[in-house]
Amino acid sequence: MERLSFLVGIIGNIISVLMFLAPAKTFWRIVKRRSTEEFDSFPYIATLLNSSLWTYYGIIRPNSYLVATVNGFGVAVEIVYITLFLVFACQKMRVRTSTLVALLDVGFLAIVVVATQFTMIDAATRINVIGFLSSGLNIIMYGSPLAAMKGVLTTRSVEYMPFLLSFFFFLNGGIWTFYALLVHDWFLGLPNGIGFVLGIIQLVIYAIYRPHQSSHKLNNLEEGTQREQLLPSSSDLVQ
Repeated sequence: MERLSFLVGIIGNIISVLMFLAPAKTFWRIVKRRSTEEFDSFPYIATLLNSSLWTYYGIIRPNSYLVATVNGFGVAVEIVYITLFLVFACQKMRVRTSTLVALLDVGFLAIVVVATQFTMIDAATRINVIGFLSSGLNIIMYGSPLAAMKGVLTTRSVEYMPFLLSFFFFLNGGIWTFYALLVHDWFLGLPNGIGFVLGIIQLVIYAIYRPHQSSHKLNNLEEGTQREQLLPSSSDLVQ
């Protein structure tokens, strides 16, 4: 059983790494266009806070180094994403992102670490508190792509709902739920089980609205062509 849990943990780490790298395509688009367009920064802010707390949890909980190492990698990646978001976002989104990062990823995280280190002498209590907080934030992280839902319903397009992020949330939730069952870690199992379900919901939404995306782009293209046809040409202006 111990060998199986270690193997599943390794597979979970690989999937988690792929999950953290999934938005790379989105950020390559942002860098090329030098704009964050309609993308939302909240999924990356939530993931940074979640990864930070799970790294802390993995450090203080015995034999949880697999949890600590992969989430430590996630912290580094999310910092890069948020930095790029701040560089290329409009002023309104930059202020919003900076405020959330200061409140959640710096302020809230610092309060949690200081409070648990200096007010909780008992190690078991400290682990339980961090596990409880991490579980709640894990659920928020898994549901964060749904922040784009208003735009999806309005435009009937999933252009700004990253598919790979939702897909790897689905895989990550599934494998870590299995791992949690093997090692009897309910703090790890409950949020990842919910994340697995949320991942399924996001993929279903993507499947429903993906066909509309092509027609939405086609309509925009046709509208642009019609506007060009209505505009007078340079030769008409000369005449």
